Amino acid sequence: MQEVRLNSILDNDFYKITMQNAVVKLFPSQIVKYEFINRGKHHFPEGFDAALREAVKKMAELKLTKEEKKFLARTCPYLDLPYLDFLEGYHYDPSEVTVHQEGNDIRVTVEGLWYRTILWEVPLLALISELHYEMNHMERDANDIVMRRTLEKAEQLNKLGVNFAEFGTRRRHSYNVQNLVMEALIQKKESTFIGSSNVHFAMKYNVKPIGTHAHEWFMFHAAEYGFKMANELALEHWVDVYRGDLGVALSDTYTTDVFFQQFDKKFAKLFDGVRHDSGDPLEFADKTIAHYQKNGINPLFKYIIFSDGLNLEKVEEITNYCRGKIGISFGIGTNLTNDVGLKPMNIVMKLIGVQAPNKEWIPTVKLSDEYGKYTGDPKMIELAKEFLRIKN
Repeated sequence: MQEVRLNSILDNDFYKITMQNAVVKLFPSQIVKYEFINRGKHHFPEGFDAALREAVKKMAELKLTKEEKKFLARTCPYLDLPYLDFLEGYHYDPSEVTVHQEGNDIRVTVEGLWYRTILWEVPLLALISELHYEMNHMERDANDIVMRRTLEKAEQLNKLGVNFAEFGTRRRHSYNVQNLVMEALIQKKESTFIGSSNVHFAMKYNVKPIGTHAHEWFMFHAAEYGFKMANELALEHWVDVYRGDLGVALSDTYTTDVFFQQFDKKFAKLFDGVRHDSGDPLEFADKTIAHYQKNGINPLFKYIIFSDGLNLEKVEEITNYCRGKIGISFGIGTNLTNDVGLKPMNIVMKLIGVQAPNKEWIPTVKLSDEYGKYTGDPKMIELAKEFLRIKN
């Protein structure tokens, strides 16, 4: 079997770096827990746990190189020198990760200080995905087919005239496939391709790393401060750290309707736009446009990043609907990095708990705009719905 391992500490989504920077500054002593969720009920063969543990063990060897540090300093001036010095001294601690296999299913948990454990989620999912295909002996399409398919998609997106980024690290088929996709995407000089969520590939191919924050940022704030304050304080703390940079707000951790109740004129003006990650994208566009108009803001000066399970048909439908109404761009993930003739995996890893000062665990939950994407303790989900007056 070919060895599966990570080659760079920056082989991760950019929003993990930006959130880690904020956590180091604001929440250096909080302890959290993450859990892997096998949404697609995928089959993991015997010995998978040992192979994953070995890959995790090797991650301890990764260190930020001088070249990588220079890239971040040059490309991301809002990441200050103290944080970059911290990241240069950071290393993964495999003792924070527990892997257990029962039959053909695996359980993976991560526990420890939030500022340390925050980087585990994306690379763990990428490793699980790559090992799944490797150990189940599933053969993908040849390199030239992957390249040609990617070039065809890029050409169609260029014709639509919409900006798009590659967002596919967490469910990629493999490192090699993501590398092929990036190689294809940068081939055309006249292109609407604007960057990658993967910091390593952004550096390798000299494109912009793209990302701001994830659901866990809001989930943590709900556990720490309560559901009613979660959105507002999460946004306020983000502004405290980044002072107007990285201005795209994720909207659906506790449903878009609740989000817009707290995304007041101050935030609507300060943030450049919002990200859509669940529910009907056209309904979301209507709600976003109406919210800006209600606050006296021209929606054409703002934008939505759509990032929920996109394919070319969905991108075209959204583009035709939104054109001339509001700015738009797209973050395309699995459809780019795992369109290789095999069934893409449906896996996630979520923040499931925050430790209180008395050492008790406070469960975290996510209530997206799709009931099927709710995650967390069922009792806490019902409590959140009651507090936030969410009916479904």
